[in-house]
Amino acid sequence: MKKYYFTSESVSEGHPDKICDRISDEILDFCLRKDPFARVACETLATTNHVTLAGEIRGNGITDKKGNIIESVKLEMEQVVRSTIKEIGYEQNGFHYKKLTIDNRLHGQSPDIAQGVDEGNGKHKEEGAGDQGIMFGFATNETENHMPPAIYYSHRILQELSAIRRSPNNPGFGPDMKSQVTLEFEKHKAVGVGNVVVSTQHTEEFQYNDLRNIVQSVVNDVLPWPVKDDKLFVNPTGKFVVGGPDGDAGLTGRKIIVDTYGGSAPHGGGAFSGKDPTKVDRSAAYIARYVAKNIVAGGWAEQCLIQLSYAIGVAKPMSVFVDTFGTGTTSDEKIIEAINKSIDLSPYGIRTHLQLNKPIYALTSSYGHFGRTPTIHGHFPWERNDLIDELKKHLG
Repeated sequence: MKKYYFTSESVSEGHPDKICDRISDEILDFCLRKDPFARVACETLATTNHVTLAGEIRGNGITDKKGNIIESVKLEMEQVVRSTIKEIGYEQNGFHYKKLTIDNRLHGQSPDIAQGVDEGNGKHKEEGAGDQGIMFGFATNETENHMPPAIYYSHRILQELSAIRRSPNNPGFGPDMKSQVTLEFEKHKAVGVGNVVVSTQHTEEFQYNDLRNIVQSVVNDVLPWPVKDDKLFVNPTGKFVVGGPDGDAGLTGRKIIVDTYGGSAPHGGGAFSGKDPTKVDRSAAYIARYVAKNIVAGGWAEQCLIQLSYAIGVAKPMSVFVDTFGTGTTSDEKIIEAINKSIDLSPYGIRTHLQLNKPIYALTSSYGHFGRTPTIHGHFPWERNDLIDELKKHLG
């Protein structure tokens, strides 16, 4: 189509599912601080004044010789959960960091899975993938951080509103927020706004007109195109006082499109949060984004999609696929050859190249895993553009 509309959404750190993603990643970071090579797969459920942890863990100082989680570590995990919920901002009657009950059902890692990851399977004696699966990475030159524009602006709107909520002058915003941005495209380039939807939790006293005015100001500051009054929908159902897990139960891994590209690119299906970097659901999705971004940032394509596939216990990927949608300066086949020569795509190669055995994951749990700014502490290393020089050796 020459002209069309495309929509992406985002949710804040106070959304029920994002609370669970955050708790799972805080548990992961907690374990990696104790043992950088800990194996973690932590799932979280949250509902009215209750949190359940489930999954499997293994690591020095975390599990005993029988594979059971040490009792003192369980107590530390409970404190991690409570401090996380407090930091997000929940001190409400229906969900309060002090009042909630915590059911810790985490247990030791399956020895069958451990064998496949640690020793490989059969003749594949290298460190193998933790599971089979397909992972995608994507990058585009449409925005400054090489993300699709609809998800880029959806995230930014909520980041600005969250900053207002966390300020000393918070007028009455609550932690639970959602945004949805529909952009108008012509010839695959964003040229305007179709509509914007923002729903935000608020205090009982916060007047709707005041709330709408603040949201409207943020939306107009974030978006490079004007938004007509009748195209901005703020709290369409009206009142939104009861929110978070008291209003709707949350689960880890239910916002995978928010976490990635807002629907502008495929998703392999596996969630990220709560999983250590031996899980290719997470680490291979990161390396796929890293490579795609470096190809676009290096000028070899305007858009780049990469798919990787893995088998449990096998080190090397089963397949590497590239699609530059006709925007490449060279063939997709040559780009695949250059990728294979430029970087080790085994789980061990990914972990070491991106230095993923660090406690860097809690920050990924809201506002997307991609399009973020790398930090001096090692956060978001997959957003660096430091593969360009190596790719130049093979692509010119």
